[in-house]
Amino acid sequence: MTASTHILVVDDEPEIAGLLRRYLSAQGFEVSTAQGGTEMRRILAEAHVDLLLLDLGLPGEDGLALMRSLREHSSVPVIVVTGRGEPLDRILGLEIGADDYVTKPFDVRELAARVRSVLRRTSERPARFGPRAFTDTVRFAGWTLHLDARRLESPHGKTVELTTGEFELLATLAKSPGRVHSRDELLAATRNREAGPFDRTIDVQIGRLRRKIEADPQHPELIKSVRGAGYVFTSKVS
Repeated sequence: MTASTHILVVDDEPEIAGLLRRYLSAQGFEVSTAQGGTEMRRILAEAHVDLLLLDLGLPGEDGLALMRSLREHSSVPVIVVTGRGEPLDRILGLEIGADDYVTKPFDVRELAARVRSVLRRTSERPARFGPRAFTDTVRFAGWTLHLDARRLESPHGKTVELTTGEFELLATLAKSPGRVHSRDELLAATRNREAGPFDRTIDVQIGRLRRKIEADPQHPELIKSVRGAGYVFTSKVS
């Protein structure tokens, strides 16, 4: 992570945007700011962005709607920065593709740590997960997961977009087929932190992942729940 790592801050409050620009720039990042969706889309079209810090409480265009629109054509990592502290808002943000969230007011040091964590998960090779040595390709049930390219290919040969969290979660599970992973293990492997008593991050990510790879997400055959224990990847892997 160097000055070439480009972070886009989307926040309509000049004080917060300015604070984040100054602090993250001092940490060695290149930082751009946008006050809303129109400016955000312009910057994304003109420059490469490595990570997005997105405020949900934007005027004129709801941040959740903006997040949905973004995920239709981009897998750029997103950390939601919001004053909406309700659990439902955080869950919705994760449901539609956010990689992490921070609620206002926040400590800039914690936010910077979250930024580095998400960037590490984006840039590091997922081979660090699990005890088995894998090639750069994992195949299961007709699907192909390209670990080095961080790309998922469907049985029909189409690329399926995954968020950073979804990719890390699938890589972790697929590289340990038949092993039950607790939520704490999965959260530590994919987000470098422990689960809180009411943390539903992994459940939300699993639900989104199932909608992308399961023939019937309501009756999953690839990623199964183990009551009181966690989740297990049940497909044969090669």
